[in-house]
Amino acid sequence: MVKHLNLVAAQGSGPSPKQFLKAHPDLASIDLLLPDINGVFRGKRIQPEQLEKVFKDGVCLPASVFGLDITGETSEKTGLGFSTGDGDRRCALLHHTLSPAPWHKKPMAQALLTMLDNDGQPYPAEPRNVLAAMVARFAELGLTPCVAVELEFYLVDPEHDIDGMAQPPMGPDGQHRITATQCYSVDDLDHYSEFLDEVNAICRVQHIPASNAVAEYAPGQFEINLNHLPDPVTACDQAMQLKRVIRAVAQKHGHKATFMAKPHQTQCGSGMHIHVSLQDKQGNNRFAQEEALLKQAIAGLLEVMPASQLLFAPHANSYRRMQPDMFVPMAPTWGYDNRTVALRIPNGPASDTRIEHRVAGADANPYLVTAAILAGALHGMEQKLTPPAPVEGDANALELPLLPHRWHDALDCFRAPSALRQQLGETFCDIYASVKESEIQRFEQQITPLEMQWYQDTI
Repeated sequence: MVKHLNLVAAQGSGPSPKQFLKAHPDLASIDLLLPDINGVFRGKRIQPEQLEKVFKDGVCLPASVFGLDITGETSEKTGLGFSTGDGDRRCALLHHTLSPAPWHKKPMAQALLTMLDNDGQPYPAEPRNVLAAMVARFAELGLTPCVAVELEFYLVDPEHDIDGMAQPPMGPDGQHRITATQCYSVDDLDHYSEFLDEVNAICRVQHIPASNAVAEYAPGQFEINLNHLPDPVTACDQAMQLKRVIRAVAQKHGHKATFMAKPHQTQCGSGMHIHVSLQDKQGNNRFAQEEALLKQAIAGLLEVMPASQLLFAPHANSYRRMQPDMFVPMAPTWGYDNRTVALRIPNGPASDTRIEHRVAGADANPYLVTAAILAGALHGMEQKLTPPAPVEGDANALELPLLPHRWHDALDCFRAPSALRQQLGETFCDIYASVKESEIQRFEQQITPLEMQWYQDTI
């Protein structure tokens, strides 16, 4: 009975299966999606007649889903694979995410899942549950984090260039490739209006509050913002759903969407900026009311930022983005209305006071990025930390200790004792570190074309 109650509690609110199937009688199948540690969707495809049973009893998936590396291989160092029998756990269907997936050629729907442990409690290695645990810590203090996610991405040609690299998409005429850099260009939005309009239409169908599409600094790069929500977990659910919508719609329009941190060698990378404020039980913005609390949160975020880097930059390609003059923070800094710092306090009405965290790449897992941000803010508040003076002008011109700029260094920093590990939990941190260690080892075993070009005939 306890397990069933926890299963129901995990689902949240939304239409009943009967209501949903009645509203969508022609469904061919339903995708059940569970984002893994890297934010890759795993799961199952079911028939509509199975939906009521899944809603009641859940669906089983192996716990080793959270031991998978970016290639889909299980990292046995996590202890989630064969050493423990590769056992299953029950997953609850998240009621509020059940929605049509209208980009398919046949009528289909989708819903997100969340995994439960054998005792019916949230499975500790699931990123969504790591974030939910951090939100619960704030709830104990009578506070609710309010979060908005901004996602940058590139549209690229489905075909690589002659060197095997990504290339910008063809223009609307189908004859010329987009090569100009036009930040905030309305013309670029017009050129890709059919793609953006369909993304917006599907977001409305899936109740994803997306707004403010912006043409970014590089050819084919865009940013789509999600509205602020006093529910960080749902905000990240929506970010995950948005990424799937963007990829699917781009494919329909003859493009490929990528959230790689740095798909083009000479262009800016793609970031994921998280805006966060704190509400009390009356809905008041505590950051607007208490500057001391805001600064404590900033100080905590700065302190845990090096340890968090592996969550903000989880892949080999993530570190290609971290270059000077590429709109990427290089050091733990903060300032008012300053886009060169890691933590920006945006301009605007005092009631909208918030922290914009600008470090993470678009390739990061939004649940884990947000969890790390909340962990840092909570640490600063609990310890009543004081930040350094805010940066004025170009933060990159200052000689400051840099954040880890190599994958290995970020892993070492993540594994070291820190306030971040204490906040997120040793179980999750050990599993995540093991997955990343396996990826690093496999990546470094590869011989690249550049190595052959440089060394084969010259040494």
